Parts: sequence; C-alpha cells; structure tokens
Amino acid sequence: MLKNKLLLVSPIIALAVIFIFSLTLFPTVQPQPKNLPIAIVNEDVGVEIPNQPKMNMGQTIAEMIQKTSVSAKDEDPVVKWVEVKSSEAVEKGLDGQKYYAALVIPKDFSVKQASLQTLTPTSPQVQIYINQGMNTAASTMAGQILNGVVDNMNNTVREQLINGFEKQGALLTVEQATNLTVPIEKKVTNVNEVGSNSANGNAPVSLFQPLWIASLASAAILFIAVSKLPISTRKEGLMTKASQILMGAIVSLVIGFGFTWIAEGMVGLNIPDYLDTAIFLTISSFSFILMILAVLSLVGIKGIAIFALLLFFGGPLLALAPEMMSPFYRDWIYSWLPMRFMIEGLRNLFFFGEGLTWNTPLTVLVGIGLVSMIVILASALKHSKVEKEIMDSDIA
Repeated sequence: MLKNKLLLVSPIIALAVIFIFSLTLFPTVQPQPKNLPIAIVNEDVGVEIPNQPKMNMGQTIAEMIQKTSVSAKDEDPVVKWVEVKSSEAVEKGLDGQKYYAALVIPKDFSVKQASLQTLTPTSPQVQIYINQGMNTAASTMAGQILNGVVDNMNNTVREQLINGFEKQGALLTVEQATNLTVPIEKKVTNVNEVGSNSANGNAPVSLFQPLWIASLASAAILFIAVSKLPISTRKEGLMTKASQILMGAIVSLVIGFGFTWIAEGMVGLNIPDYLDTAIFLTISSFSFILMILAVLSLVGIKGIAIFALLLFFGGPLLALAPEMMSPFYRDWIYSWLPMRFMIEGLRNLFFFGEGLTWNTPLTVLVGIGLVSMIVILASALKHSKVEKEIMDSDIA
C-alpha cells in the first residue's frame, strides 16, 4: 500500500485543491474599496458680506472634503473625488457609469448658510445622487460615504453657529433652534434604479451561472457528437464543423429565449424588454459555446476543465465592483474574463435603458464568437493533415 505513488501524493493533491479553490473566496472576504469614483459638483455662487471678502461655503466644503479623504502615504484612498462643473454634466456621467454617486452643492448654498445666523433662517440643501444600477454594493457604500460627509458637515456648522450665538449672547428663536438640529438638509435620489426588489440589482450576475453552465454542457455535447463522426476528407471536416456551429446557434436561441422566459415568468425578475434581453442572452450563449468549442477543438475534451475553473474563479468576482478588488484580481483575472461583458451588457439593458445597441460588451462578445468560429473551422484542416500523415504511414 505504501508503495502506491498515488496514495503517497494524495495529501499534496488535497492541499493543492484546497489552495486553488480557496483563491475563489479571497476577493469576497471583507472587500476594501479603493479609488471609488464619486463626483462632487459645486454650483455655489457665494454671498457678499459687508466689509468682508465674498464667502463661498460650497468651495470651502468641496476643498475640505477632498483634503480629509487623503489616505496615508503610498496607499490608495477609499474615494476618488472627481470635480464636475455642472449638474447636467454629472447626470451624463452617472448615466455613462463614470461615478457610483454624486454630491451637488446648489447655487444658493452660501446665501442660505449665511441666513442661519439671522432671525429668518433657511436651511441650505445638498443633493445626493446614488447610481444604483452601476453596482449595488459599491453604490450603496458610496451613498453611505456621502451621507457621512453631510452629517460631518452638519456637526461642524452646528458647532460654529452655537459658538457664534454664544459670543453674541443672543436668545434663539424657535425657528433658529429648529434649524440648529439639522443645519444642512440633504435630498437623496436614486438614479438608474434597480427597483424595489433588491434581487433585481443582482439580476445580471444571477443570470450568468445558469447560462454559462448551459453553454458549457451544450458545447461538450456538440464536441463529443462530432468527434465520433467518421471524417475522411477536408471538405467533410469543414462541413462537419460548419454543422457544429449551426447547431450551436440553434441551441443558443433556445437558451437565450427560454432562459429569458424562465427568468421573467417563473423566477420573477424584472425584465425591461423581453426581446432585447433574449437576443443579448442568445448572442452571449453563442459566443460562449463557440469559445468553448474552439478550445476543445485544439486540446480535446480535457479542455472543459478550463471553463469549469473560470466558473469558480469568475463567479465571485462578477458581483464586485472593480474598485473593491485587490490589484491582482482586478488586473490579472477580472480584466480578461469573457463573462464580465455579459454582465456589463445586461446592466446596460436592465438599469440604464440602452436597449440592444452596438456597445462595447456586445462588440467584445461578437468578436469572441467570430475569432472562435475561425479557430473551429481551421481545426478541421489540422485534423485532415493528421489523417493524411496516418494514411501515408500506412501506405509506407
């Protein structure tokens, strides 16, 4: 028994398996955001105060926020504050998925801020936008950060007002005392909303795993079925590969339209446009099937393990925003995962109202499919060459 090499190396194999699959857990254990892009817009025009320089509290607050968010040396900050010129520009940036959230300081901020020291105070208001559709976890975190920023602003302003009133020895009116509770009001608005059902926010990621497994199984079946056919000429090989591709297209149509119907009708996901979603899932499935077939055509059925590992490694990453990953996972794994383009495309369809347009995710998926198709057809020539060499050796 001790002479059996497999038994002797089994502990090492077990350790290697544990190590490999543990790598899939690391990205989701206490993810720490770095350089989370949040926009800040200062439209405050300031206020003129007699015998004093013009006061612009919006600019002061914007500068203070950026200074206090600086991290220690050689460390990336949690938030990457991006100054934007206007509300219109920040709305375009939110729709373009540039920012997870935004803080807008209005034009009359300084005027209302100054009024808090008068007998007719009016609380200034800031606007917080939360870009829900971009990524549920990251946008929620960005919203919490902005709410904390406004709460800190309130504490600072409240303390300043109380000190000012104490120095003046003034008696506060009921209205002044009320405004001291919350000197700066905040209005929170969700944009590109995911809906009241929180599951809708994770819908793109939820749809990935069943579609990937269905594509993987379909590609394996098509490969095994074709590999058992007797092929004697190059023409037969090309025709067989073309038939394989055609069957992959038919299977993809079934997966795309059938899965969309199941997701909407049985699971209860909110599908904004059935036809656009079904077509996009069909293209995604067809692209994945062709990619898997291309690899199997080159290395054989053992190549199926590559795509099984992609499922384990890719699945946990797809739910995270890139800013919440470590540099290793973001740059070396997530950046080249083909399935992330499916997730990005579904987010555009579900939350950003793009419809089925020729955008980056669709372009990449189609590109993957075309390159894979060329590889599949070229593999028929490879097999023909091998068969010719065998026949020549038999003749000799």
